[in-house]
Amino acid sequence: MTMTMLVKRLGADIRGSVLVEATVMMTIILVFVLGGIDFLFAFYQYNAAAKAVEMGARIAAVWDPVASGLNGLSNAAVTSGGYTAGGSMPAFQVTCNLNGNQSCTCDSGYCSGMTYSADALAAIVCGREATGAACAAGCPASTSLYTTGMCQMYGGIQMANVKVVYTQPGSGGLGYAGRPGGPVPTITVSVQNLPFKFYFLGGLLGFANITMPGLTTSITGEYMSSAAAS
Repeated sequence: MTMTMLVKRLGADIRGSVLVEATVMMTIILVFVLGGIDFLFAFYQYNAAAKAVEMGARIAAVWDPVASGLNGLSNAAVTSGGYTAGGSMPAFQVTCNLNGNQSCTCDSGYCSGMTYSADALAAIVCGREATGAACAAGCPASTSLYTTGMCQMYGGIQMANVKVVYTQPGSGGLGYAGRPGGPVPTITVSVQNLPFKFYFLGGLLGFANITMPGLTTSITGEYMSSAAAS
């Protein structure tokens, strides 16, 4: 048999073509199916993180402020800020743990003495029974709904991902200068730098994790103390 005849014979031979086509198509279908599962899981991660932020805001409204000393700002506005007791509370904004820097900053002079409380942030992130050191080491298991924090809602959240901002709008805002229970700020809890994790696409195609869009929830402060109201 000449080389020309052999080539013609091989070119006309269609045995096994179905197997080749099935192999190609099954690979493509598998990538699409697993990719769809990954993107659905990413959607689940986003919703779980959103619920976690809502949980964190609720805890922040009824727990010790991450900015220790914030509850004393109503009196400080009178004693060192020169405001009249019973009058409008002056405006301020206190930002805690911006980009995980473990500090609190205030844009008003009379609230400059506040300090960052890791335990207060741990209560928001890891639940009311957690301490700062325990929360930094990992997310503990919650023993009840009351002790559930943000990381039990979405396991990827750590203290460094959470920012808490306390905002008092001043005139027209809630509370008043000299209020015994402290100010009544708007509390904004947000998470940042959370990754979407691709399990199948990461392993099959080398997809790198991408950063989730920031999530934010605001709520009005209530009795911001872990102690019972007197």
